[in-house]
Amino acid sequence: MTDTAKAATGSETREFSAEVGRLLDLVVHSLYSEREIFLRELVANAADATDRRRFEALTDGARALPEDAKIRINPDKDARLLTISDDGTGMTREELVSNLGTIARSGTRAFGKQLQDAKPEDRPNLIGQFGVGFYAAFMVADKVDVVSRRAGSDEAWRWTSDGKGSYTLEPATREKAGTDITLHIKTDADEFLDSWRLQAIIRKWSDHIAWPVSIVRDGKEEAANEGTALWRKPKNEVTEEQLNEFYRHITHNFDTPWDTLHWRAEGTLEFSALLFIPGSRPFEFAEQTRESRVKLHVRRMFITDEADILPPWLRFVQGVVDTEDLPLNVSREMLQATPVLARIRKAVTSKVMGELKTRAKDAEAYATFWENFGPVLKEGMWDDAAHRTEVAGISRFRSSAVEGLTSLDDYISRMKPEQDAIYYLTGDNAETLAASPQIEGFKARGVEVLLLSDPVDSFWPDRLSSYEGKALRNVAQGQNDLEKFGAPEETSAEKADMDTLLPALKTALGDAVSDVRATDRLVNSAMVLTAPEGGPDLQLQKLMQRSGQSLPAVTPVLELNPAHPVVHNLAEKVKAGEPITDLAHILLDVASIQSGEPPKDVNAFSRRLMDYLAGFAPAKDAEPA
Repeated sequence: MTDTAKAATGSETREFSAEVGRLLDLVVHSLYSEREIFLRELVANAADATDRRRFEALTDGARALPEDAKIRINPDKDARLLTISDDGTGMTREELVSNLGTIARSGTRAFGKQLQDAKPEDRPNLIGQFGVGFYAAFMVADKVDVVSRRAGSDEAWRWTSDGKGSYTLEPATREKAGTDITLHIKTDADEFLDSWRLQAIIRKWSDHIAWPVSIVRDGKEEAANEGTALWRKPKNEVTEEQLNEFYRHITHNFDTPWDTLHWRAEGTLEFSALLFIPGSRPFEFAEQTRESRVKLHVRRMFITDEADILPPWLRFVQGVVDTEDLPLNVSREMLQATPVLARIRKAVTSKVMGELKTRAKDAEAYATFWENFGPVLKEGMWDDAAHRTEVAGISRFRSSAVEGLTSLDDYISRMKPEQDAIYYLTGDNAETLAASPQIEGFKARGVEVLLLSDPVDSFWPDRLSSYEGKALRNVAQGQNDLEKFGAPEETSAEKADMDTLLPALKTALGDAVSDVRATDRLVNSAMVLTAPEGGPDLQLQKLMQRSGQSLPAVTPVLELNPAHPVVHNLAEKVKAGEPITDLAHILLDVASIQSGEPPKDVNAFSRRLMDYLAGFAPAKDAEPA
């Protein structure tokens, strides 16, 4: 039977997935100490729905809001019911299924584990960040009813669930568009039927909701929030406590912001802005959309959160921008074309960058920010030509020469007199890179190498190409230029005969390598794989493969340390006319493992290695030594 046919017959029961059921169980039981969060989440959802309807009404009169639109909270102690009602956009049957019947987010299992493992004081933060705030209702209710009617529609639907395994959908009636959420309060949650307690929660978490919030007390509706547009107040009239409360409301976080930007631009362009840089990295932040998370208001009226006020590489910034210079009925299409918004974007981006430059002077505080959002900020060096150099100036990196983080300017200040390039190496882990054979020769000569371990690090250096006149050079790509720095202090006096060894290895390895050559980049290691000149490095090839994309096949170069005993041994075998094909392939496979990749043929590698080791085993009838 189709969904439409089922809907026509009346009530329908659907099962939650097992994973959603486990998540609901965790939400209900792991957040017990912060149960009041449920009201903040439900009121915030109601405000968002009302905002959406007001925006839709600008182009569709049938969805116009009533003049007295508000959010109503009605506790009924006798019936043990708490109802949160709004005049928002409402939901169709399909939207109820999509929004409440499933959790359409990747990483649900990971969220559940993190919630289970988190400290009690951190758990409330996770639920808001993950975006499953509606389900917090089950912390205080053993059953939840949702009756919703979509603006512009005559149909209403009821969604009912006890949060344990299933939910029911059935036709309902509602006099006008909007949503009623009715909680059947648990016996141990009486406090949430007390109007004064509810008032205190609203004041704490939702005082700055733009829509009026009322609580029914003794049969009368009484205002529960101030409803002030905090961003329009003069900076000196806003307390830190108010800013923190608004930050928590708009971000669904429970921490305090790392930085707050509150200003009013006046002159040819007028707007007010209140922006926050979070104090901690939201859960699964990297998997979220790349769009800006700053809301656009016009004369206090919410217009959209899809105006891309800030570029994608500043998407960690959240807040509100409110302008007088756009019409209230502006459409999304107009937003993309209007020069007013382009000027606002430029001004807001400039303000945020100026603030980051100032905060970067405090190395310790900036390190906290960088650990949370540095990988995102570095995307600006890849996809924003206008700000590429500016982003590079406030970026921080791990290094082979210093503890902690360093800037490109500091790196340049430490460069050797004859050095004309900024050297770097990319990989998955800074600690692994610090021990990589690729940088042995550089470290031995006192040449600093930046250790870049974020995925974006494999891309942006090609776009930036240079900084302050110094070229950026990947030490794992093409020939290095270590000869200009002389020989390291401790070098082997004896080197293997490479004239006969290199041709023999090329013959033995065939198409598996593009070249075999001696190198001075190695000190303690026997060999290393590098990318040929002009080709993508091995880390970039690895990242592209992981993402399901492919690059033109690039065969690596095998570089050898002429002073290493293994290379001496191979050279002696070639000189003696001994076969080295298996040893050559073992060498190549070990070099692959060394670079973080498995051998192309694991079984062949295992067989060759076992055969080689068997040559050292004593014969069965040999006399003991």
